[in-house]
Amino acid sequence: MNDDQLSGEGRDITGKVKETAGNITGNSSLQGEGIADQLSGKAQKAYGAATDAFSGGVGPMVEQAKGFARKRPFAAAALAGVVGLALLNTLRGKR
Repeated sequence: MNDDQLSGEGRDITGKVKETAGNITGNSSLQGEGIADQLSGKAQKAYGAATDAFSGGVGPMVEQAKGFARKRPFAAAALAGVVGLALLNTLRGKR
């Protein structure tokens, strides 16, 4: 876990506390701040996770994907088809 993930976790927890306090007191401004802090914390945690994932470089992941496709060509084709369909549905605005 890196600094971005830790900081994001802290911001997420702070946001939850603010949102709860806003709910209890009826303060919609504090509640909104809490939700914004949570979203910001989640984004920072995701950035930290992505940084960790790509710190070794993209090369090893590409080689791992190629190895998977060589060992399991039908599974790789099915996975590519599912991802393609999901992408098409997303682009058309369907969920």
